[in-house]
This record gives sequence, C-alpha cells and structure tokens, in this order.
Amino acid sequence: MERVLAVVDGEESTKELLREAGEIADGVGAELVLLHVTSEEEFAEREEALASITDYDAQYGISQAKEGAGQFARDLGREVLADVDVEFEAVGRLGDEVEEILAAADEHGADHVFVQGRTRSPTGKALFGDRAQQVALDFDGPVTVLTA
Repeated sequence: MERVLAVVDGEESTKELLREAGEIADGVGAELVLLHVTSEEEFAEREEALASITDYDAQYGISQAKEGAGQFARDLGREVLADVDVEFEAVGRLGDEVEEILAAADEHGADHVFVQGRTRSPTGKALFGDRAQQVALDFDGPVTVLTA
C-alpha cells in the first residue's frame, strides 16, 4: 500500500473511517488523500440559495464548489487526524460521486480506497444503487467499506 484515498462526507461515522484510514496509512508509510465530492444536486441547491439572497454580491460557481469540498476534507482531516502522525492531501470534486471517486483514485495513483457504506434496504439498493458497492466493483484494488 503506497497511496490511500479516503472518501469523506458529512456523516458522523466518516470520522471513524478517516481515523482508520489515517492510522493504516501511518502504519505502512503510505500517502493519504482525502476526497470530498459535492454532488451536482448539492451544488445547484447552494447556488440557488445564494442567488436568492438579495444583498449577496459574490459568485458561486464550479471552482468555489470544488474549493469548498476540498476545505471540508482539509478541516475534517485536521480535526480527526490531529494525533495521528500522517500527512494528507485534501481534494474537492464536483459531480457524480462514484465517477469522481474513481477518477480521483486514478489521478492520484491510489492503490486502496476507504469509503463509507450507507445503510439502505434491499429495495433502496436495487433502485438507487450503492456508492460503496459500485466503487468496490469498479476500482482495480482493495476497497475498505465502513458502515455505521
């Protein structure tokens, strides 16, 4: 294991996933990349909410969304990994979660991915798919899935 990609989101259980990924990366001397993906739906909602503020003069676009996602990953990494002896790179992306996770893993040369599983009913999985399952099926390497 040389480079680990840990996918972080707003769920409280993400902290456990991040801690686990950080400790393992530290233990084997691997580089750690933290990724937060803002979905297109979240982006559109935020853009619309900011546009509705009459006194708000700044623009909110794709680069701001990616920067915000990266800042979220960075802040979470600082909080959770403060006492773990591992450095990390924080990355923010915008788009379809599975596509962006796989693209980031490829771009950063990740050989292991940590991703949060979501608890869904069998019907929910059949209708909407499962992010962790898709990553595990499509990533060419080991995937660690933590569920709450």
